[in-house]
Amino acid sequence: MAVMQNHTCTQTDESSVTGGARPTVLIVPGLGNSSYDHWQSAWERERSDCVRADLGDWDNPSPERWIARLETIVSALPGKLVLVAHSLGCIATALWARTSASHERIAGALLVAPCDPEAIEAPDMLKCFAPIPRRPFPFPTTVVASVNDRYACLARSREIAESWGSQFVNIGAAGHINAQSNLGPWQQGQELLDALLQGHQAGVRI
Repeated sequence: MAVMQNHTCTQTDESSVTGGARPTVLIVPGLGNSSYDHWQSAWERERSDCVRADLGDWDNPSPERWIARLETIVSALPGKLVLVAHSLGCIATALWARTSASHERIAGALLVAPCDPEAIEAPDMLKCFAPIPRRPFPFPTTVVASVNDRYACLARSREIAESWGSQFVNIGAAGHINAQSNLGPWQQGQELLDALLQGHQAGVRI
């Protein structure tokens, strides 16, 4: 059974505070998967702690299949995890966290540019992921949004973040924060990810 794409990271860098290994960073792409030029792909190439969740059916997703695949992948990976989701991957992560028995193994999640499947103009393949869960995640989360994201306006992104109990970060005009945004390895995003990792090692919520 294929659990993830590309390389499998080896957990290293022991924490003197927690006495455990650094969490694995599990990348959760959105609709269509993340292309070579997407920052998620750049992180996977450049960071030794990242692996990608192979949710399958990238161009014809269903919430049931994606939730089931994510549960299988999380259950198969050892140790703690930090999730890094983009767009529809954020909504799938929220749906998964609502019912998962594995969420205690999640140290945090970076949720970038969550799309709005409840929007009137949303494509049908996104609308099947509605309604968006409106209760806080059971682990620390950071939502990152852009002022000119055509898949969710800033006010909507902030509302979603508040309902999830997430830290909210507005990075300005960056479109859908995807390959077309030309972010390269997106250093600001890596800093937000590292804050989640460091918060886990310190045993604090951020």
